[in-house]
Amino acid sequence: MIDLHAHTTASDGTLTPAQLMRHAADLGLSAVAITDHDTLEGLSEARAAGESLGVEVVPGIEISLDYKGPKTAGRSGWMHLLVYFIDPHGSLASELADLKRWRAERNGRMIGKLNELGVDITLDEIAAVSGGGQIGRPHFAAVLIEKGYVDNRQQAFDRYLAKGSPAYEDKRRLAPREAISKARAEGALPVLAHPFSLGLDDDKLREKLAEWKSMGLCGLEVIYPEHDDNYRARLAGLARDLDLVETGGSDFHGANKPEIELGRGIDGNVGVADSVLVRLNVLRKESRP
Repeated sequence: MIDLHAHTTASDGTLTPAQLMRHAADLGLSAVAITDHDTLEGLSEARAAGESLGVEVVPGIEISLDYKGPKTAGRSGWMHLLVYFIDPHGSLASELADLKRWRAERNGRMIGKLNELGVDITLDEIAAVSGGGQIGRPHFAAVLIEKGYVDNRQQAFDRYLAKGSPAYEDKRRLAPREAISKARAEGALPVLAHPFSLGLDDDKLREKLAEWKSMGLCGLEVIYPEHDDNYRARLAGLARDLDLVETGGSDFHGANKPEIELGRGIDGNVGVADSVLVRLNVLRKESRP
């Protein structure tokens, strides 16, 4: 069994890369993709730990893209791209490093907005919670809870941090075409993450997948904790029709998503066979520039 979607303290997970690989070994997983948000900083530590533990590390990243889907329950759809076998020295990684610098400025603006709302919070407090990794909104939420401004993470997002809330600052993002084409040009494999998040019905999803396939999209995350059996079957059909690799993962975040277990999802509803990684490796060899 493998897991192709996991986060560490390099972004918004609560296990360090080494701890995550130890956890993977304890669970008997043969491979894990490290897919931290917009950063590759956890890869070297994960690889070193994986080698000593006999667990393969798939170098990856999860990128937030510039996409606005239809509004459902007051929220617009959103798009994340998983990129496997990313080149840490390529143009895509360089572009993401620039976005990371912009994100640091964004964090400062969010601190300013919270202070204006009467919330006594500092960037140093947020950084301490992040454990030295990339700062994200879950770290803001943790400090808001710790200081008693909210009771839980959902309240923190609803009151302050979610899009449309008073302390929210949008992220600068790559367009889908730019991210997908750059990934493929460097021999990496772009896969659409958790397609439910796009907010599209099956017909519209098929249209968008065909469009992104023409740009170089090569996979679809079919197995995911929030996809029920019926939705998975429909996604698998779309993947087969469009010749996309059916991938999957837990989206493990440690204590930030305590209901989700690495490699297993919620109550064992995630299970990804080793054969998926075999197919990705074949495609990778065929796609090398």
